[in-house]
Amino acid sequence: MNQDEVQQMKTGAGNISGPGARTIADSVQVVEFILGKEHFAIDLFDVKEVVEYTQITQLPNAPIYVKGMISLRSEITTIIDLKVQMHIKETQTFSEENSKFIVLDEKITRSKVGIMVDDVLAVSTFSRNQVDTTTSFGSGDGSIIGTINKKIGGKEKDGSDLVIWIDIKRILKDL
Repeated sequence: MNQDEVQQMKTGAGNISGPGARTIADSVQVVEFILGKEHFAIDLFDVKEVVEYTQITQLPNAPIYVKGMISLRSEITTIIDLKVQMHIKETQTFSEENSKFIVLDEKITRSKVGIMVDDVLAVSTFSRNQVDTTTSFGSGDGSIIGTINKKIGGKEKDGSDLVIWIDIKRILKDL
């Protein structure tokens, strides 16, 4: 998903209103991704673009969560290892070369920053009634907005998948 596709999703959103996450009427738009074996989402309006893995140049004496830097269209972009930043233990072996980078909007990071995730699944729109904000108590720092109850189904199986909706601005606030 390149910058133009993300921008098209944002501009196709119509009227945006409400505090916190951007909404379309009574819905939210998020980018869904995988970290380890867990399913996460961040606000679509915090994302500039999604790019494939490219060689990372490590930085000496950088904090452990800073994976390094990449050159993205001749601009230096710092890559944050979100698993390390969020203290997510590695439960499955993912090849780093299969990772994706979610490049964040510079308005929220004040610099060019991307987060490394295992995979990006989709840009999705959910109804507000699918979001349970009472689950945010577990983080203590407000970094979890809530849990999205994503309906899944098919002929053989109906059910739901839980998606942890995080506030990437709070998680990266000290950068």
